[in-house]
Amino acid sequence: MVRIAVASTDGKLVNQHFGRADRFYILETEEDTAEFKLAEERNTVPVCVNGDHEENQMEQAASNLSDCQYVLVSRIGMRARNELEARGLKVYEMPGIIEESVDKLIRYIKVQKLLDGI
Repeated sequence: MVRIAVASTDGKLVNQHFGRADRFYILETEEDTAEFKLAEERNTVPVCVNGDHEENQMEQAASNLSDCQYVLVSRIGMRARNELEARGLKVYEMPGIIEESVDKLIRYIKVQKLLDGI
């Protein structure tokens, strides 16, 4: 089972900058299919306010997504990316329709496994 956190305003598009997202849609799927289901809608406190970032809020935002393996956003800054990646999450900027972004992600995972010999 793969869990993907999607930064979205409406549950249809990957259209939120990580730091401005006030909710993430948590999706569950298997790595061998692009079909997914909505596990939950998780409300969060945006960590970017007028360009400022509170250290504790950044850590809390990353911690809130630590049960996921992937994060899909429209944009993300290096500080937030580093915080998520330090927790083992893989972050991708994939703006667009959620179904299409998830399909691209699953295809990418399959290719990576082939290249890694898994």
